[in-house]
Amino acid sequence: MTESSEVIDELKKIVKQKGLKYTEQREVVLNVLLHAEDHLTAEEIYNLIKSENPDSNIGIATVYRALSFLEEVNLIASINFGVDGKKYESNKKEHHDHLICTSCGKIIEFVDNEIEKRQEKIAKKNKFKITSHSMQLYGICPDCQNKK
Repeated sequence: MTESSEVIDELKKIVKQKGLKYTEQREVVLNVLLHAEDHLTAEEIYNLIKSENPDSNIGIATVYRALSFLEEVNLIASINFGVDGKKYESNKKEHHDHLICTSCGKIIEFVDNEIEKRQEKIAKKNKFKITSHSMQLYGICPDCQNKK
């Protein structure tokens, strides 16, 4: 069984536990994010679905509802860009943090074991048990710095 089919099975289980009807639209939206290389906006997800399945009757409002549900049940995560909306990614990737360009919106994922160790040390010092975390560092990417 592939990782994406395991996640789809997880979605089916969650929907059943909540007593909801399973919808193909949620699965389609989740599949897009499971196979995406980048963080995507709702509009980008919608456009991908329409380009891959022109006969699909999924609307942009359905995409937004599906994203909201998938985030609520922790199958996906989002990064909020304020007035520019959100970008989404699958929660099934290995843990990573983000560098976010405030000029162009580019997102660079990174992992730093020293930062992870430091967070644990700080939590231990304060008798705090970390259950999850998200780090987002905002700034200007090299491309945007070179445009000035």
